[in-house]
Amino acid sequence: MPPPATRALLLLPPAPSPASYASLKAAYNPPLFTVLKNLSLSSTRPAVLDIALPVPALYGKLHAPRRTLYAATQQLVASVYKLICIAATRQAIDTEDAEGIDARVVLVAYPRNGPLTHVPADSSPELELQGPAIELHTLSRAPRPWHSIYSVESEEGERFLQTFLSLSGSPRNVSRVRGGIVHVGRSGPDTATAENAVNHASVAVGGTFDHLHIGHKLLLTMFAFVLGRRQPSEQTPSTLTVGITGDALLKNKKFAEHLESWKRRQEATHAFLSSIIYFGSSDDARVHVQEFTEPGPNGHAVHVSYPFGLTIKYVEIWDPFGPTITDKNITALALSLETRGGGAAVNDKRKEQGWAPLEVFEVDVLDASEEHGIDESFQSKLSSTEIRRRRGERLKPSAKA
Repeated sequence: MPPPATRALLLLPPAPSPASYASLKAAYNPPLFTVLKNLSLSSTRPAVLDIALPVPALYGKLHAPRRTLYAATQQLVASVYKLICIAATRQAIDTEDAEGIDARVVLVAYPRNGPLTHVPADSSPELELQGPAIELHTLSRAPRPWHSIYSVESEEGERFLQTFLSLSGSPRNVSRVRGGIVHVGRSGPDTATAENAVNHASVAVGGTFDHLHIGHKLLLTMFAFVLGRRQPSEQTPSTLTVGITGDALLKNKKFAEHLESWKRRQEATHAFLSSIIYFGSSDDARVHVQEFTEPGPNGHAVHVSYPFGLTIKYVEIWDPFGPTITDKNITALALSLETRGGGAAVNDKRKEQGWAPLEVFEVDVLDASEEHGIDESFQSKLSSTEIRRRRGERLKPSAKA
């Protein structure tokens, strides 16, 4: 059995405004660089790093339809994951394998200035446990065994830390790291409108998800973000449907001998998704897992149900469409920009069936073209094919022995 992972939490200060890639790099590159380096040097065990990202634009809006919040949030999350990947590339830190550093971005609805405008009750409603965007009190009370907490040395960073500690109510081992430059300028007018926006209760995503990497994490995070929060009075459960390509369709992939099995890919995808979607106890007996094996397309699935009315369905898919053309209740689809054509094909199929089209939410494809000398190494961290190739290279000496 592998050794348990070292767990750490990095509390970033609120994002600069406007949140361009350049301003985010100036603000977040120093603490990300330092914490990733510290974790890589201080432990021989794998490490899980939760990165709390305060987003003022989400404060007081977690129950709003996500379309109005999506574009700015997606840009922010994509930039932070990109900075993580760049820092790991420059320091040759493993972020792709189980033995490396597993970084996960958690969105925190938090005001830029001043105290929180409402004080939570001692017991958080179940719905407040639903991520990937949560209130600070949910994060501070999450039953997660962080061995260390990192905070950023700045006025806003210290304010965020002190609010976190006051809500936590228990002693914490905190280390402070050097911060960057956080520029706050005048924000432009909020032109997004909630008019005609849908609070989606059933969202889908699809992929191979082999050797889960940072590109997958970005896609899965924004997929989960699209799902709206149910009102306490609503009885209809919410659903996240993850279509995962079946093994039989992957035989012609490059370095197919190093492909992970469907079961392993499903487990790895769930390990990540559950870490950003559920902030309750890891041994909560109310979380139920069921596996279904039925004949025909989409018949093999694993369903995980949570106490706040959410079910994640991991479905083995045999074609490019999966449940999006067999489940009429799905209303939204998250996909990467490079698979935009797949979204159009899905909606064409739904139109043929007389069904409403899915609202499509696009996720950036990460690149480091503006960074000098690392683009090829950066891209290798975001390619399952390249990860399989490297794994094969590492295994060659032992195969000869």
